[in-house]
Amino acid sequence: MDSYVVHVVDDEEPVRKSLAFLLTTVGFTVRVHESATSFLASAPAIGKACLVTDLRMPGMSGVELLYKLNETGTMIPAVVITGHGDVPMAVAAMKAGAIDFIEKPFEDEVLIEAIKRAASQLEQTARPVEDAAALSARLDLLSERERQVMSGVVAGLPNKAIAYDLGISPRTVEVHRANIMAKMQARNLPELVRMTIAMRVFL
Repeated sequence: MDSYVVHVVDDEEPVRKSLAFLLTTVGFTVRVHESATSFLASAPAIGKACLVTDLRMPGMSGVELLYKLNETGTMIPAVVITGHGDVPMAVAAMKAGAIDFIEKPFEDEVLIEAIKRAASQLEQTARPVEDAAALSARLDLLSERERQVMSGVVAGLPNKAIAYDLGISPRTVEVHRANIMAKMQARNLPELVRMTIAMRVFL
């Protein structure tokens, strides 16, 4: 953990202080930034680092920050934090290169593990991409209805909205979601999103 710095970007001071305390306590070296703009000002000289950024911030959002980093060629593995209802934005962040997204509220260990996964990219010259053929084979296991439900899930729609759009009950959507996660071998929503992005299914 002491071989890289975790940069926390959040416009809310209590959140910055809380995350900095948590991460420092478990052994990370941490720097905090009150805005995406202030982080970008120091980005060219940050060295070996990981980024933890909120999605919704005034001035420049977390998604815009990632695109700016891409434009400047600054490759920093990033974890984005999102509030309820921000899943579509989080998906956009992952398309912009984020390693993971975490929905609020979250357990401390979830963030710590996400940062470790992001940091593991620093030790690799190239990130291994899951076998597209294996993902395609899993996708073939889905029924047409399950594909429709997955499209809504990845788009960040709540079960009730998916149910309304497809003319089925919310309970049926829940069953389809469970089947989708099992067939795709996805442990959580971020992992399912990563799979669909890798396959370019919904781009």
